[in-house]
Amino acid sequence: LKMIKKEMIKDEKDAERTIREITMMTELNHPNIVQIYEAFEIPNKVVLVMEYLSGGDLFDYVCNSEFLLDSEACRIFRQIVSAVSYLHENSVAHRDLKLENVLLDANKNAKITDFGFSNYFSSMSKLNTFCGSRLYAAPEIIWGIPYKGPEVDCWSLGVLLYVLVYGKMPFDSSDNNAVIRSISCASYSEPDFRSSIIYANSRNIS
Repeated sequence: LKMIKKEMIKDEKDAERTIREITMMTELNHPNIVQIYEAFEIPNKVVLVMEYLSGGDLFDYVCNSEFLLDSEACRIFRQIVSAVSYLHENSVAHRDLKLENVLLDANKNAKITDFGFSNYFSSMSKLNTFCGSRLYAAPEIIWGIPYKGPEVDCWSLGVLLYVLVYGKMPFDSSDNNAVIRSISCASYSEPDFRSSIIYANSRNIS
């Protein structure tokens, strides 16, 4: 279940975003995207009944694993990319891809969830809402310039791949300004440990 407090829906834009999230999840159909079964209102909340995934989220899985085997990291990342490719084929930008928004089923298959920041994109216009999570944010988001949509998801995919390879964030600092500078320059650290199969791909996130 996902429950949205009505007090958080403060204006027409918030209402449109909630309706859009429900509509998107209802229309999308992909094995690596969480399914929604029903949406309804109770006095103080909007309730989304979604597919139950017993494996928890990818953040906890990575944190609780000493390391991921190359084969497992490749399999999980391939599933995430497949889902994102499907979204882009349907003119949807997720805009909040992160470990916490990837859930795992009992067989450790990955499924993308949380479309609260998602929006449709078009070649005729650009998006200008600057949203998502700071550590996964693309330079366009950091700089505050309009963007098409897919490019910010692709950047976040690069961050996800880095974490699957190294088990840590590429842009991680308690100093917000330092994070902004690192993302703006695509300056990230490379730990000594390297996944033998997918290390080369992680170098392409910039």
